[in-house]
Amino acid sequence: MDITKFVADFRESAFLLGDYSTYRAQLSRRLRTVRKKLGRATPKKAKYAAKAPVTAEEIGANNEALHLLLLTSERAWAHGMAMKASHSEDKADKNITGSTRQHIISRLHKAVQNAKQMVELVSDAASGASEMDVLEARAYVFALAGAEEFEKQAEGIKSSNAAPQRWTPCLASYSAARVIYSSLLKSTKKDLFKDVLASTTDPSIRYAAYQSRIPRTVGVPAVSKKFFPRDDEKLLQAVQKLDPAALQEEEAASSHSQITWRGRTANVVDAAIGQALASVDIASTALDQSTTSSTSSKDRANAYDDILIASQDAVDATRGAIEELEKEGVDEGDARMQDLRVTNLAVNYDLISWRIGRNRVLIGKDDGLTFPPNPPQKPRRPRKDGKDWAEREEPTGRKLARLRERIALYDAILQSIDSVKDLRGAVRDTSFVSELDGQRAYFQALKCLNLSHSYAFLATPKPALALCSRALSLATQAASAPLSDPSSSSKALKLEVSGEQTETLKSNLENLNSHYRGVVVLSQLSANSETASKAGLTNAAPVVERLNEYPTSGSVDLKNLVTWPPKLKPVPVKPLFLDVAWNYVEYPGRAPQVQEPEPEKAPVKEQEAEKPQAKKGWFSFGR
Repeated sequence: MDITKFVADFRESAFLLGDYSTYRAQLSRRLRTVRKKLGRATPKKAKYAAKAPVTAEEIGANNEALHLLLLTSERAWAHGMAMKASHSEDKADKNITGSTRQHIISRLHKAVQNAKQMVELVSDAASGASEMDVLEARAYVFALAGAEEFEKQAEGIKSSNAAPQRWTPCLASYSAARVIYSSLLKSTKKDLFKDVLASTTDPSIRYAAYQSRIPRTVGVPAVSKKFFPRDDEKLLQAVQKLDPAALQEEEAASSHSQITWRGRTANVVDAAIGQALASVDIASTALDQSTTSSTSSKDRANAYDDILIASQDAVDATRGAIEELEKEGVDEGDARMQDLRVTNLAVNYDLISWRIGRNRVLIGKDDGLTFPPNPPQKPRRPRKDGKDWAEREEPTGRKLARLRERIALYDAILQSIDSVKDLRGAVRDTSFVSELDGQRAYFQALKCLNLSHSYAFLATPKPALALCSRALSLATQAASAPLSDPSSSSKALKLEVSGEQTETLKSNLENLNSHYRGVVVLSQLSANSETASKAGLTNAAPVVERLNEYPTSGSVDLKNLVTWPPKLKPVPVKPLFLDVAWNYVEYPGRAPQVQEPEPEKAPVKEQEAEKPQAKKGWFSFGR
């Protein structure tokens, strides 16, 4: 039935165009259309007659009957929210009192009553609804009931003598809605339920918990599990059947009461941050188990998605806690603000480190130090002559395309490292900045190395040598920089670079630099050989082809040893001798050949007689 999706889509489409009043008008038009389809509309100029209530059988036969109840409930809710919004714009400095306040609450109450009627019909077996549909319907009812209780107390008495228990009904309704939506999110993996939680449910629970004098260190999930109506056995059994751990307390979150960043320990002042850090640890463990050497680089990179999402949640929770303290006017010297600043720096650095680790996995083995060719791929279709396809080397264009992808990943890594320095408080740590500079030099050296490969494939050795020399200087800088301590015990790749990796890069670049120098020298000699031969400075033939000649000048021209680059030319080989004498010479052990007698020739006269007499004269005409 997709009750949540139906409501969410209608609200999203309306709020893109206007406000609650626009939404109410759209619902009225849609209700008129649905009533006409169901035969419940009153004709024009006809007296209104009450229609029979919707039954479960009608819902089972046609979903439009369910939509009729949903649209009616939504229109009442939109009416109440529209009145509240209009009052907030006109009289923002005054509270809603009197008949306006009662009217808003009555509209929300009507929405709740229509939604409860829908739940009763959906719970009937004749409606054909599944258990998940019933849970969605009940979550919708609890969300509307929470909004009604919220409006009853939001403009109420705010003195210090007000009892905090007055917010308990609001917390109970919103808590039930949150637990159900969380279970549905965990079961279906749909972002729709996550958006519903983030938009209205979680902020309302946080505000009601604040009014109930619940400490900030208690997170929203813990509050929802505490105020969940456990006396409703049917609801409790349905939720536990969908998610057995829905109402269990998270022990991992309590263990993250402190966070350590470069030798400094900070208290986690918000429970939401602790739960996000616990999710990061769980995702990190799953990442270590899923990434193996046998899996492809793309699969290993995709395994980083969960931990990146968990790390982003930790960053968002920390930023939200800082903004709340800033709104309250807490000084920067306060212990809570100092702890949040340290936590913010730590979680942001972890998020960037995981992003860089994902890019390193996509680059390939040993961070792109080597560039192995792709295995040759044969066409799937066999040849027409039945022979095997010949293996061909990877074209230069594909090699350059792969190098281009690597360069893009290196640029992303360098930008991520630069963004770490922009974090508040990072620049003050000089040793930390030195470590970042060394790591940046390491990846920049790898970028220059892969750029030199591309120029080498294009047969331009001079730019390749220049880039290789630049990479060598950067590798030397990276090898001399201080090393960073691993921030976690995870085996997955992150930002940290070991000393062994930097030394390996430096030694390989030294060898490659010497290689490119030799190639450049040979290319220069090859380019100048033709000019030198024309000017008569040297003999055009290289020394390797004139080894039988003694140098007349007393010295050998070492600049013209071989022909470079080599050219295709014929090579002299040993000539082929035929043993013709075998047919005429008698060798020991060989039987003599018997010559056959030649046939006797006829006398010449007889042969002449047999020939016809030739005619004389021109053209056989006698003279």
